[in-house]
Amino acid sequence: MTTDPTFLGIDIGTSGVRAVVMKEDGTVVAGADERLPPARRDGASVTQMPGIWWQATVSVLRRLSAAGALASVRALAVDGTSGTVLVADAEGRPLGPARLYNDAACVEEAGRIASAAPAGSAALGSGSALARLLWLQDTPGAAFALHQADWIAGMLTGRFGMSDENNALKTGYDPVARVWPSWLDDLQVRRELLPEVVEPGTMIGRMRPDLAASLGLPADASVMAGTTDGCAAFLATGADRVGDGVTSLGSTLVVKLLCSRPIFAPDYGIYSHRLGDLWLAGGASNTGGAVLREFFDDKEMAALETHIDPDHPTGLDYYPLASPGERFPVNDRNFAPRLTPRPADDAIFFQGLLEGMAAIERQGYARLAELGGPELATMRSVGRGAANAPWTAIRRRVLGVPFIEAASQDAACGTARLALTGWRRAGG
Repeated sequence: MTTDPTFLGIDIGTSGVRAVVMKEDGTVVAGADERLPPARRDGASVTQMPGIWWQATVSVLRRLSAAGALASVRALAVDGTSGTVLVADAEGRPLGPARLYNDAACVEEAGRIASAAPAGSAALGSGSALARLLWLQDTPGAAFALHQADWIAGMLTGRFGMSDENNALKTGYDPVARVWPSWLDDLQVRRELLPEVVEPGTMIGRMRPDLAASLGLPADASVMAGTTDGCAAFLATGADRVGDGVTSLGSTLVVKLLCSRPIFAPDYGIYSHRLGDLWLAGGASNTGGAVLREFFDDKEMAALETHIDPDHPTGLDYYPLASPGERFPVNDRNFAPRLTPRPADDAIFFQGLLEGMAAIERQGYARLAELGGPELATMRSVGRGAANAPWTAIRRRVLGVPFIEAASQDAACGTARLALTGWRRAGG
């Protein structure tokens, strides 16, 4: 195993935990992952016990240690699902289950937030972390309100009450002024629970000596402030300059653009994460792979791909949606899909769908530029659709910018990159 300096990224999700060890040149030298049991669902409530995250984290680190992969780690960082919140006591012990990023039970709390928060706040809506905090903050014995990545980092260092600017965004943190804003007082938020917020990649402590010894980590390994899973996935691609775009081609189509200034446009579901001196803005369309599967299964699509001619557009003007309603790049809950006329040749129809999605992608980046972002300069693609060669060829033609292969699609790699960046910034 390498003796060169290495960096550890830990990605905490709701379905699993993954960790990777990376060299300074970006080479991944080892990785391990472990599944988590399903979250508990009770109507709109979605919860999970934090202890299972920690058990899985220790498990993957022990496996990496057994392979000799942790001995050269200089710094590590943790990412977690954006908006997942728990409260803990003064010793960092969770006081019940965490409310997950997709928990939508805090409707009354969301209504209160809507009366106090500014229009551009990412804390608006029942899906916000702030709504979950309002639900949880009166738990007896609560001393800390923590996001998923915060708590794992606290378990690693023994120091709780720290967070990063990305995870804190949906709890109401103002990333422009870099403060917890005064309007939180109108909601009677218990400020003593709120974490101290630092820039992602900032050193927040050293590994607990007992953990470092038991896991084979260096005693001086630094734990850096982490980020959200979405930001980590962006960082993993290697995108790092203004105008770099990353499109996720999954069930939906998500665009992200690195900007020199923030964009907040709640009508389009757009907010911005701070990444050092830059900003990551993004929006999500309802188009994507889920629409394709309304018409074809994977086997049929694979067969149709061989009959597509990306250099000869079909002329079909589709806006592929599974049902009416779109938020980005069009904001219209009644926006109707355009899926006609349907040609008799399924290959032409399939190509028309892909062309329509590429047009929506182009409109998405144009919308971000219209709202104050830069023009798209380069493209990196992630998600299952990134492997679709004809779709890639169509997108190249429609977007008209250089396509760069993503360095990785693994969020844990993005978090390892963050640890490396922080280590260098600290003079490592």
